Amino acid sequence: MLTAAGGLVLTIDIPLIRLANGDHWPILMWRSGLTVFTALIVWFIWRRFSRDVPALIPGKSGLVVALLYGISSICFIGAVYNTSTANIVFILAFNSMFAALLSWIFLRERPKPATLLAMAAMLVGVLIIVGSSVGTGNLFGDVLALCSAFLVASAITISRASGRDMGFAALVAVALPFLLAVFMTAKTGYRIDHPWWIILNGAVVMPLSFFCLANGPKYLSGPEVAMFYLLETVLAPIWVWMIFSEVPTSQSLVGGTILVAALIAHSLWQLHSGRKQREIAALRHPT
Repeated sequence: MLTAAGGLVLTIDIPLIRLANGDHWPILMWRSGLTVFTALIVWFIWRRFSRDVPALIPGKSGLVVALLYGISSICFIGAVYNTSTANIVFILAFNSMFAALLSWIFLRERPKPATLLAMAAMLVGVLIIVGSSVGTGNLFGDVLALCSAFLVASAITISRASGRDMGFAALVAVALPFLLAVFMTAKTGYRIDHPWWIILNGAVVMPLSFFCLANGPKYLSGPEVAMFYLLETVLAPIWVWMIFSEVPTSQSLVGGTILVAALIAHSLWQLHSGRKQREIAALRHPT
C-alpha cells in the first residue's frame, strides 16, 4: 500500500510540470528546492516529537542513493523538455527490469525464466520507442529517460541491499539538481507562467511520492518496487491526453503496449507463484 500510494501520486508529476509552462531550469529549481524544503521541515517536526526518526542520509549507502536520485531528477526534467510524455513514462517503466538485472548481478537474486522473458520483451518495446525517435529530435530526451530509469533502479537496489530507511535520502537528494538549477537559471533567465502548479508539485507531490517509493525496498524486492512505477506509465499519458490533447505516435503506443503487457503478465505470474509457494509452505507446516 505504501509503494502503491507513492506510484499513484507520481502519475500527476509530468502534467503539473507541463501546466506550470516554464523554462527548463526554473522549473527544476522550484521543483527541487520546494521538495528539499518540505522534507527538512517534516524531518525537524518529526524529530521534535519523536526520537525514532530516520536519518536524513543513512551512512555511505544513503549518500550514494541520494546522489543517484539527484542525478536521476536532472535527467528526468531534461527528458520532459526533449521528448513526449508517453515516451518518457513508457521508457521509465523499464526500471523494473533494470532493478531485476542489478539485483541479479549485485545481490545474487537470480531472476526466474519468466522474469528473463519479460526483460527481453520489454527491451524490444524500449527499442521500438527509441527507434521511432531517431531523426525526430526526441532521441536525446529518450536517452535521458533511459538514464533516469537506470539511476532509479540503481538507487532501489542499493536501498534493498542496505536495508536502511531511505525515505528522506531520496528527498534531500534533490538538493543537487536545485543547486545546479539555481546556477543555470541565473545564466539563462527565469520564466514560469503558472507557478502554483510547480509549487504544488514540489511541496506536496514529490515529497509524498519519493518518500513512499524510497521506503518500498524495506518491505519488497527491488523489481517489485520498480513495478509500481507502472502506474505512471499507464496514467500519465492519459492525464496529458485529457489536459493537452497530446496523442502518442503509433510506434510509441506499440512499444508502450509491449512494455505494459510484459509488466502486467510478469506481475500476475509473480502473484500466482507467490500464492503457490505459500500453499506449499502451509501443507508442509500446518497450523
